[in-house]
Amino acid sequence: MIITNHHDLVNYQRAGALSTQILRELKLAVKPGILPIEIDRLAESLCRKNQVKPAFKGVYPANPYQYSTCISVNDVVVHGIPSQTEKLKAGDVIKVDFGLVYQGLYTDHCFTVAVGQFTPASKSLVTAARDAVAAAIPLAIAGNTTGDLGNRMQTIAQNNGFDVLKQYTGHSIGRTLHDPPAIPAFGEKKTGTLLEKNLVLCLEAQVVTGSDQVKVADDGWSVKTIDGGLSAMFEYMVIVGEKQPILLTPTLDWGMIV
Repeated sequence: MIITNHHDLVNYQRAGALSTQILRELKLAVKPGILPIEIDRLAESLCRKNQVKPAFKGVYPANPYQYSTCISVNDVVVHGIPSQTEKLKAGDVIKVDFGLVYQGLYTDHCFTVAVGQFTPASKSLVTAARDAVAAAIPLAIAGNTTGDLGNRMQTIAQNNGFDVLKQYTGHSIGRTLHDPPAIPAFGEKKTGTLLEKNLVLCLEAQVVTGSDQVKVADDGWSVKTIDGGLSAMFEYMVIVGEKQPILLTPTLDWGMIV
């Protein structure tokens, strides 16, 4: 979506602020011994309280998603169905992906944290994933390309000894959850789609410790690393600017351990 008027700009800023507020509450709920489904139920409750709809629930009618969040643990990279049986334990690396619909406008963003404690390996992975996506944000200016963003994310991930998934990408967003263009977390500079001022983007990267090959679990949603390696994911929403972007979901300074 390209924002064309002040009304939509203000509403998107409000949507981003509310979505960030709810995501923060979900982060505070992450602790050893909690079931992921409990975090999901909290998200649903907070959406009701704020009179907004969960963005993910019901997407893809052929296999409609039934939850308000995607909660992906350890080798589950993305689209994890919140478990009703496996409690979080110390050392788990958990990704919480959430979005809402406010005044017809969609949000979509994600954080990764370690539960209770990092290992040296998991801390390095999560830090690299956050830094990779954060470093792409300043490049979301008119005249740059999707390849510029992807190249920045891929370079930082690989310079730290990790890789990025190629099968899943960031995207534009607006009155639907996924709009074109796609924003891969890899690519060559000055290639891809030219960024236009006021285009709303979800910048994301799924960063993995080993192979970048994945498989979809039997539940039809959860995407797992094929080699069982750990994964981390961050996603931030921005509006493309003329000289600098507008950050809609300011979660860059969040701690990475709970």
